[in-house]
Amino acid sequence: MSAPLVKGWCPGAHRPMLSGDGLVVRVRPFRGEVTARQALALCALARRFGNGMIDLTSRANLQIRGVTEGDHPALLAALDALGLIDADPGVESRRNVLMTPLWAPGDLAARLHDALLAALPGLPDLPQKMGFAVDCSDRRYLSDASADFRIETAHDGSLILRADGAILGRKVTEGDAMEALAEMARWFTDTGGAETGRMARHLRTQALPATWQVAQPAGTATLTPGPTEAGTILGVPFGALEADALAALVETSGATALRPATGRTLVLQGAHIDTAPGLVTRPGDPAMHAHACPGAPFCPQATVETRPLAARLAAHVPGDLHVSGCAKGCAHPRAAATTLVGREGRFDLVKGGAPWDAPVKTGLDPQALDPKDL
Repeated sequence: MSAPLVKGWCPGAHRPMLSGDGLVVRVRPFRGEVTARQALALCALARRFGNGMIDLTSRANLQIRGVTEGDHPALLAALDALGLIDADPGVESRRNVLMTPLWAPGDLAARLHDALLAALPGLPDLPQKMGFAVDCSDRRYLSDASADFRIETAHDGSLILRADGAILGRKVTEGDAMEALAEMARWFTDTGGAETGRMARHLRTQALPATWQVAQPAGTATLTPGPTEAGTILGVPFGALEADALAALVETSGATALRPATGRTLVLQGAHIDTAPGLVTRPGDPAMHAHACPGAPFCPQATVETRPLAARLAAHVPGDLHVSGCAKGCAHPRAAATTLVGREGRFDLVKGGAPWDAPVKTGLDPQALDPKDL
């Protein structure tokens, strides 16, 4: 069975998406960072206009759920006053930029990020879900994240531009990287890429110019919970943050900023802590190997609750666990060691596959489900 077609768009602040509990309003932090002041204000807005939770998305964005249509204009005005959104909805829809999480002010990554934002208006129209990654630390932290155009460090420490889905990249410099990016974007649209929607999908049938495939990218790394020179890396189970708890953490820790990151992690800048209620501060926690979408009643596609079951099973299931409210598999749209897929109030079990693959068991009762059944 092929993967189900996920329709719609990536919700933003100006153009939210309607879910089962109201509007989903997404904030794309500039440079992948919100200051402590902005973080506290965002928590207050989540309590005032949303359901009191802040989601951390797979693209390292933050979103408030449960917003009513009547409250949306006031929330939008508050986000604008905080400097958290673009004033122009058209600019915001194109600013799908992932930033390497350990950048420093004024470094190469920060300069390239600013150059990319300046170049975005001049790029050809691209499909809504396409995005960019600025991943030029000593190692690549965004290799598993969703991005179509990747500005990365090469294995020899130089700079490359790599199309997602290609093994090798094109050598560039800081001075000509944006010109090369524009050329690649034009190639994508000129060769019919808009019909496929994503770069990696387009490359299955369309070959890149040979000169764009000459340089090996640097090795990869992942953020793991624990101390880092700039602060503390925190794991966020299921990407769900309680606004009250997050605000208390920012205030008591003395953090200067938050950097949402991929892999459901969060960098607490300028603060070193050992514990954080509801968050993971040490590597090896089984909750970081469990994936679950909001589920019912928050998503109209779901007929089952997901996260309570995932939390109950996580420590007892070897390998990655994915509890999905439906066959779309939004929380983890790929294979996992154990996948439970909601269907008509019960679960189907997929082993070593994706939510849309053939199950080995069907009709499992979530109330009676035992880890030994998996």
